[in-house]
Amino acid sequence: MTADSTPALVRNADADPEGPAPAGPSAARGPRARDTRAYLQYVAARIGGAIVSLFAVLVTSFFLFRLLPSDPVKQMTGGRRVSAEQLESLRHQFGLDLPLWKQFTSYVGDALTGDFGTSYQFHAPVIDKIVEALPATLLLTGTAYVLYTALGIWLGTRTAWRNGSTSDRFHTAFALTLYSVPSFWLGLLLIIVFSVGVGPIPGMFPTGGMESGGESGFGYVLDVAHHLILPVITLVAAGYAQTLLVMRSSLLDEMGSDYLTTARAKGLRDDVVRRRHAVPNAMLPTFTLMFVNLGRVVAGQILVETVFSWPGLGGLFYQALSVPDLPLVQGLFFVFATAVILANTLADVLYPLLDPRVDR
Repeated sequence: MTADSTPALVRNADADPEGPAPAGPSAARGPRARDTRAYLQYVAARIGGAIVSLFAVLVTSFFLFRLLPSDPVKQMTGGRRVSAEQLESLRHQFGLDLPLWKQFTSYVGDALTGDFGTSYQFHAPVIDKIVEALPATLLLTGTAYVLYTALGIWLGTRTAWRNGSTSDRFHTAFALTLYSVPSFWLGLLLIIVFSVGVGPIPGMFPTGGMESGGESGFGYVLDVAHHLILPVITLVAAGYAQTLLVMRSSLLDEMGSDYLTTARAKGLRDDVVRRRHAVPNAMLPTFTLMFVNLGRVVAGQILVETVFSWPGLGGLFYQALSVPDLPLVQGLFFVFATAVILANTLADVLYPLLDPRVDR
């Protein structure tokens, strides 16, 4: 055996006894392909669960509101004297004289095509009333959502990082107080103080509605913004408090971790450690809350919209429930539930991409 053959023998000894690994792009993509398949199966399972939930909501929305004690046909007459024949004619017109199972099958079949029937009180398609009120709700709750999410994350991070300080104690106590206050009560209080006026405080804001009327162009934008201030403050007060408390608690759990000690030992500034290391790892619970609240942006805030006479989906639901306007109530309930289910499903789908520790 020559000396030149020794390196070759060493290389052969170190080689895989089963032979060299197959070349080509499929070998390099093996683990990644398996991860992709697992993720797609995970997404399919979440979407399947969402579909089942939506069907359950469809069934619930039909039967739940038929348990209400009031008669929608009599409510539509407004207390006027109506003969039994006229009442029967109205029931036949709206299909309320059919057996319950026939009403249900008709409702499900129509709902799957986006037809939720005709409103009893507005005599218009339910979907048209929903589309008409949706922009007002998105303007109110969307504005509040952006503000209280940003404010809650920022203050929650600051208070947790300065745990035990005067600022931390003040903000935490204030947030707990606001979180405990019913939103409709806070809205009424703001109307009394800043719309009606108390003592030296003059009434500066309108008591309700979305616009005063008669304005156009930039004046109309200012008018809507003026009406928007008090209901947005009401929603921001409760929303920011919840976000602050969740973000603060999550960040406090991360602050004792070894990786933060290692980051500081490397000489990184404290604000860099917080911003680049602690906060990203503490965001998952807040991320969950953000998507839950995102679903509520469409669902609206029924009590707040009612208190401020805001012409959105929440106020429309209150009007429909007072009749009861069954097609409109059922349609709105389904839209509200669908928004929350889709937001939660989207959060589940994005979890593994944001945090690999989440089980698929």
